[in-house]
Amino acid sequence: MSIERFGVGPRMSEAVAYGNLVFLAGEVAEDRSQDAAGQTRQILAAIDESLAKAGSDKTKILKANIWLSDIRYFADMNKEWDAWVPQGHTPARATVEAKLASPDVLVEIMVVAAR
Repeated sequence: MSIERFGVGPRMSEAVAYGNLVFLAGEVAEDRSQDAAGQTRQILAAIDESLAKAGSDKTKILKANIWLSDIRYFADMNKEWDAWVPQGHTPARATVEAKLASPDVLVEIMVVAAR
């Protein structure tokens, strides 16, 4: 089995596929002036794009890790997540509060999906 890399950069790849699995890097919002809900919407759209490049989609997400800079954003993030994730296709998921790479990053999401 070969390893496929998508969006290869000097530090990391946007996605890596191996066999029938796709591993996405942690995704953060481009426009960090938005609130947690706005950042979450951006991230989920980027996840859709990355999965499509790797031959997958959100119905095939197996696991999601979500980091919030403040757990107070949990409801705002969940509102966007619940509107995005297809019913009947909810993945295993963990959400935690963590210090993120920059103070303006409020949400980071990483997923693993099948192809």
